Amino acid sequence: MAKAKHPILVLAGAEQGDLRALEDYRRVGGYASLEKARKLGPGATLEQIKQAALRGRGGAGFQMGQKASFLPSPGQAKNPIYLVVNADESEPGAFKDREIINRVPHRLIEGIQIAALAIGAERCFVYIRGEYLSEYEVLSAALAEAEAAKLVSVPILVHRGAGAYICGEETALLESLEGKRGQPRSKPPFPALVGLYNSPTLINNVETIATVPKVIELGGEAYAKIGVKDSTGTRLFSLSGDVVRGGNYELPHGTSFRELIYDCGGGIAGGRKLKAIIPGGSSSPVLPADQVDLSMDFDSVQKAGSFLGSASVIVIDERACLVQLALRISQFYMNESCGKCTPCREGTRWIEMILRKIEQGRASMAELDLLSDVCDRVLGKCLCALGDSDAMAVASYVKHFRAEFEAHIEQGGCPYGDTSSLVGVRSPVDEIYRGRIGQEAAL
Repeated sequence: MAKAKHPILVLAGAEQGDLRALEDYRRVGGYASLEKARKLGPGATLEQIKQAALRGRGGAGFQMGQKASFLPSPGQAKNPIYLVVNADESEPGAFKDREIINRVPHRLIEGIQIAALAIGAERCFVYIRGEYLSEYEVLSAALAEAEAAKLVSVPILVHRGAGAYICGEETALLESLEGKRGQPRSKPPFPALVGLYNSPTLINNVETIATVPKVIELGGEAYAKIGVKDSTGTRLFSLSGDVVRGGNYELPHGTSFRELIYDCGGGIAGGRKLKAIIPGGSSSPVLPADQVDLSMDFDSVQKAGSFLGSASVIVIDERACLVQLALRISQFYMNESCGKCTPCREGTRWIEMILRKIEQGRASMAELDLLSDVCDRVLGKCLCALGDSDAMAVASYVKHFRAEFEAHIEQGGCPYGDTSSLVGVRSPVDEIYRGRIGQEAAL
């Protein structure tokens, strides 16, 4: 359940319980922002979003208002304009969108209607992660209520995905939504001009769209005063890992990792020491423990060498072997690569293979250097960010914790032995290689 030490915006009213029912949502002011937006009109509504400097909450952090301004106006567009909401929450460590859908589905629906009004969309689509069956049912029920109450003027279609991480990438999502294999498109052209069904399309994350009603309620300028410069408003931080009280915490941008981990999350169990922080889901570079007082905003985290991403903060304590963790992450990206582009298809397998040899103590120092070289060859050369995510994450582990990698090589195995908190935690990819590893050892 989400918690906050500051006024809640996205989950406002839900602190007293779920707001799934339309009457409960309207009781706390639901759909008043939609009525306000209709009175303002499309241009003024979009201007409020621009003034709020609302940056995307899905990972890239691009300003929603600026992104929307790339779309042609309804009068100039040759094809229909579409709005697509990315609810394919598959980033390891992320679980905020599902809580928004589960507890305040009407806030998402209201945000969709306001955004559709602002850009002149003729139809809206919600692409929801296939595994989110209960969330799909909650959202569908809320949509039926809103339609029956004649609150939905722009049609909304909720579409379930089929469990592919790659479909979180916006162009792969569009391909899947069109009934094709979920693989990224070459860019340009960008979705704002050639998106769903070759039509102008605005794509935004669930949290971003669910924030729009509060932007309209408060006004763009007032909303922009919350948080810090260039990272306005509040954010739902998904806190997990080696922490006492994991969960979603809504806090203003600019709050420190220390406040999130220790004040909100209760710190690390057993009095253990903090070793590292993953600030934005598994795809973001790791930060060492000495960055715990860093401000959680887009620019500060980027200057520190990582990304706030989906604001999925994973806490790592002193028990964890970072080589094992890097291997788990790399196995995930190797397994989820769609295989369309060579740098990702081949590069992720090379990264995983070298990491596996290092973890088993079968690698040489030259192969540690080769690992860094392979990461460099992948980075910036893929169709989408999946290969980059693997390369950047692994390179950051080597950069900040190189001594652990060298110890594996020098000692012929993991120096943690059976004491690492990751021992016994197998990924599905581990099972694939169990027989192969045994064959290699026999040769």
